[in-house]
Amino acid sequence: MASSAECEGVQRISAWFAGAGYGRHRHDTYAIGVTESGVQSFWYRGTTHSSLPGEVVVLHPDETHDGYAGTDAGFGYRLLYIEPQRIAQACGALPFVASPVIRNDRVARTVRGAFDDDLAPDASEALIHEVAEALLHQAGAAPKRMRIDEAAIERARQLLEAALPGSVRSSELEAVSGLSRFDLARQFRARLGTSPYRYSLMRRLDRARARLSRRPIADVALEAGFADQAHFTRAFRAAHGVSPGRYARLRR
Repeated sequence: MASSAECEGVQRISAWFAGAGYGRHRHDTYAIGVTESGVQSFWYRGTTHSSLPGEVVVLHPDETHDGYAGTDAGFGYRLLYIEPQRIAQACGALPFVASPVIRNDRVARTVRGAFDDDLAPDASEALIHEVAEALLHQAGAAPKRMRIDEAAIERARQLLEAALPGSVRSSELEAVSGLSRFDLARQFRARLGTSPYRYSLMRRLDRARARLSRRPIADVALEAGFADQAHFTRAFRAAHGVSPGRYARLRR
């Protein structure tokens, strides 16, 4: 597995797995990739799917899934993780593609093109717009737009970021946003693809993931605000489908 650092809301990953790739997990980003070799099989929204070379996989934020080789030959893929907020900024909502496996040459070219050069900020902006437009077209209908208090959601997001690696009480989020818990949760998910709690947890895990190859797992767990290594391992596996130790070995 090889991955780039996140750039303007986009992260690139290329990987090859034999057998079971990763267990069931969910992350708070869009996952948009191209199967390059073998058969990529996975469980998603209650059904098993398979993707062949050249086919595109589109997974919506916060949807549980896994991944494994559909044949003994293993499978390889290239994948973009894109923050929902960036998709929403590009097209005003979060498009939902009903089928997670599609034939879409436009998306496939865009994903592959993202790996040709270093992804500079201006290139990532164009990439996000291209992907967002393709997703909207693939969805077949404009998603229902919700009235969102953008400033309130941004204040809540900034408070969550500022508190890392700690957590924020719901009452604090209500106070800074000026929204009720229900309205905040509803609007936060519509704009960022997940709940405030999950957003905070994923940012803690992001920080920890970047340190795994350089620091002992127990130290990384404590620095990320987890009570112990076991708690961190459970949270990491639920978010990424592999243990912290295996993730570090794959990166190496």
